[in-house]
Amino acid sequence: MSLLIDGYNLLNAVGIVGPRVGPGGLEQSRLALLNFLAESLGPEEAPRTTVVFDAHDAPPGLPRVMSHRGITVRFAARYDEADTLIEELIRADTSPRQLIVVSSDHRLHKAARRRRAKVFDSDVWYADVVRQRRERRRAASAGPPHPAVPLLEEDVNYWVRQFGGAAALEKVIQEEQAPRPTDSPADPCAHGSSAPEDKPLPGILPELDNPFPPGYGEDVLREEGR
Repeated sequence: MSLLIDGYNLLNAVGIVGPRVGPGGLEQSRLALLNFLAESLGPEEAPRTTVVFDAHDAPPGLPRVMSHRGITVRFAARYDEADTLIEELIRADTSPRQLIVVSSDHRLHKAARRRRAKVFDSDVWYADVVRQRRERRRAASAGPPHPAVPLLEEDVNYWVRQFGGAAALEKVIQEEQAPRPTDSPADPCAHGSSAPEDKPLPGILPELDNPFPPGYGEDVLREEGR
């Protein structure tokens, strides 16, 4: 699958930049977003990913096409807006059914659906990427399961002797497996009663990971408010 991302639309969905942020702040935000994508997508998906940014206030000499850690980055330098370039890339795609477009812009939704491409709102796609990152982290921290180590015959014989022979060992096993009386006067589930069920709390969602360090973007947002 190929991935086509509306860059500033995704940044706004993350909640870091505004429409009037200066070029310096935008450059930092772009770099943080591209690093987040490179680390999230992996080496196989990154070469099939294109991120498109507007270029109205681009610094002089900014290339129209560049590569960042395997990701293709395009700036809409000769277009009124990035949407126009993204529409052009959708039309030019030779396998549109293998294309995923990430944007919350309805204009791009229509362009993608006309060519049978898949489309996701930026915030929905971002939340799914964060979920997959968390699952990979949990799997990596858990590590592979420890294999069961079979006992050697001499070890088995040793423990049988410690319990006084096979008959004595069998008696100990039966005693351990026998039901034990409870200390409580009554079973809480008796007489038709049932244990309380754990229910998820409504309206509580996991906090999304943020690709930016704490406090990042505050100076950018202050610059926007001037």
